[in-house]
Amino acid sequence: MEQELRNKVIEAAKEYYKEVYGNERKFDYIPASGKLLDEDDLAGMINASLDMWLTAGRFNTEFEKKFAEFLGVKYALSTNSGSSANLLAFSALTSHKLGDKQLKKGDEVITVAAGFPTTVNPIIQQGLIPVFVDCEIGTYNIDALKIEEAITSKTKAIFLAHTLGNTFDLDKISALCEKYNLWLIEDSCDALGAEFNGKKVGTIGHIGTYSFYPAHHITMGEGGAVVTNDAKLYRIIMSFRDWGRDCCCPPGKDNVCGKRFNQQLGNLPFGYDHKYTYSHLGFNLKITDWQAALGCSQLKKLPSFLEKRTANAEYLTKKLSDLTDYIILPKIHEGVKPSWFGYLISVKPHEKFSKQKLVEFLESNGVGTRQLFAGNILRQPVIVENDIDLKIGNSDIINSKNLTEEHYKLLPNTDFIMNNTFWVGTFPALGEKQLDKTSELIHKYFRG
Repeated sequence: MEQELRNKVIEAAKEYYKEVYGNERKFDYIPASGKLLDEDDLAGMINASLDMWLTAGRFNTEFEKKFAEFLGVKYALSTNSGSSANLLAFSALTSHKLGDKQLKKGDEVITVAAGFPTTVNPIIQQGLIPVFVDCEIGTYNIDALKIEEAITSKTKAIFLAHTLGNTFDLDKISALCEKYNLWLIEDSCDALGAEFNGKKVGTIGHIGTYSFYPAHHITMGEGGAVVTNDAKLYRIIMSFRDWGRDCCCPPGKDNVCGKRFNQQLGNLPFGYDHKYTYSHLGFNLKITDWQAALGCSQLKKLPSFLEKRTANAEYLTKKLSDLTDYIILPKIHEGVKPSWFGYLISVKPHEKFSKQKLVEFLESNGVGTRQLFAGNILRQPVIVENDIDLKIGNSDIINSKNLTEEHYKLLPNTDFIMNNTFWVGTFPALGEKQLDKTSELIHKYFRG
């Protein structure tokens, strides 16, 4: 009887979706990003609701298992956002359980200034020194040839994002990490499903991170994941995610390890309840089973989403290829299979045309645009109005309050990206009609 009632509610939810949301989507304004949902997504969330389980449960277990299988990685942990995934990944490397490999205050971490803030924020939040290296124009990823000159005896990690689904040079960067014994975190929040030499990005470094915000390749509304092939890192990441506790029991479960009352840790008495024993300064960054149920449904559609994003990017390249006197189109390195989050365009320096004017023209005519996030984060208020120590390339340590134009000149391509680069949408709900409008307006701007 219970299952019969459940099935009726789920079927009714599907009918509701079809009736209310099932019509063909119309675009008065073409957004740069967005979600693509169907009746199965709503059914999954309703199914989870009927369990009356209010935190991570059976759907979360299923999602973590299937997500790891999709990526070909040993361990996947869900979390409440891609930004939290980055925070967990980096915080894990500060664990005392890593011995000599533990990141400590004052250590240096190589990253870039052209990207989303939450790739850089955890470095600063944990008291380490971000070292900014310039980017390439075309891929908009770190210039791998400039990394080695920025490495010092204090360099302990490289923390980079794959820009809008186009991957950085993992061959060169992985080789540097091996040579200098560095950690590598792949921020793959914008690159789910992208591949480098046949391997999914996020699985090649020591830790990978992902985002399931509505703008991303799949969505949980809010949500993210951290993946690794290292069992010790997996346990540490879980600890940081789950209040910092030493115990690995999932919500609602006790004594999974069988040692709940027969350990002595820290200066606690022998047998102190392991479920309330804490080994890290952690957080509570778990998801709910509603989110996980949506993730399970979305994951089934991910291959088709990736196929559509690829087709949309290729279509835009074809339509805009006659404008290369005025714009720079995305560049893909050999061995890279992108999973386009968006389509990056740079306007070449010109006395008549500019990125700013083109963006305003597109927006005023119903085509959404986005910047490459912070542009140059070293120029953002979060940096210049706070007291932050940092380095640029192989420079000495600079306090952020003392940054000058001479310092910014050390990152010429990053400033170029800030001034000349933006992106338009490739997400699966867009078809040739919307892409044609985008292309036609860009042509019209340059003709005008």
